[in-house]
Amino acid sequence: MKRSIGVLTAVAAACAAGAALAAGLEVGQKDKEFTVKKLTVKVGDAVSFPNLDPFFHNVFSLSPAKTFDLGSYGKGETKSITFDKAGNIEVECAIHPSMKMVIEVK
Repeated sequence: MKRSIGVLTAVAAACAAGAALAAGLEVGQKDKEFTVKKLTVKVGDAVSFPNLDPFFHNVFSLSPAKTFDLGSYGKGETKSITFDKAGNIEVECAIHPSMKMVIEVK
């Protein structure tokens, strides 16, 4: 019985650690910039992109490792994308061409 409780405790701790890590995969959009210039994630991780500005943004990538377009969305909205393949992904905003960042997927 003690062994079962120890195993369940270890599993619960691992799940909590994974949940905490996943919560940190966020790149805000503030003052016409991404809040992170480079982010390293693992294959299968999702990254959320909250819009913290009072105007619209459009997060997209044309990189071979992951092509996506989250569309235009306003202040307070968040969209996310899951990265399913290793590689470097250049991320931009279609509305603000100076907004650029890189996500490295390992």
